[in-house]
Amino acid sequence: MEPAFLLEVSKPEQTMLCGEIMGKLIPRGSVVGLTGDLGAGKTVFAKGLARGLGIEEEPNSPTFVIMNCYEGSVPLFHFDVYRLSGGAEFEDTGYEEFFYGDGISIVEWADKVQDVLPGNAVIIDIQFPPQGDEESRTIKVAGKGKWLLSFRNTAEQALLASKK
Repeated sequence: MEPAFLLEVSKPEQTMLCGEIMGKLIPRGSVVGLTGDLGAGKTVFAKGLARGLGIEEEPNSPTFVIMNCYEGSVPLFHFDVYRLSGGAEFEDTGYEEFFYGDGISIVEWADKVQDVLPGNAVIIDIQFPPQGDEESRTIKVAGKGKWLLSFRNTAEQALLASKK
């Protein structure tokens, strides 16, 4: 895995913007794992990613159904594994069909199923800062792929512009 990088956001709209930029750049067949505390912004990031894929419907966290599918320029498979006990229970959902297909899979609470995530999954960890306002977040991005460098540069420039 290449070195992780951090993005600092000060409001939910910037978290969504980061997701949207990722959605415009992410290659087909990618898996994104989202981690972070309750209320950190995992679903907000997922909504932005969906927007970047041209999906008009706003995704909701599929906590009770485990997975929702959205159609856009590329299909988005949005998983929420909060209620699962781990990777073994996740295997019962048939996730492989989606992870290794032609769409984009995004998994909220990915740390619960880390043992079944592909080695090339991108991990987005969204954290509340130790000190700061209620809306600030630190987004740590770890993964492989040349497209991540483009994502980093584009997101950093967009965040700078949004602060003006």
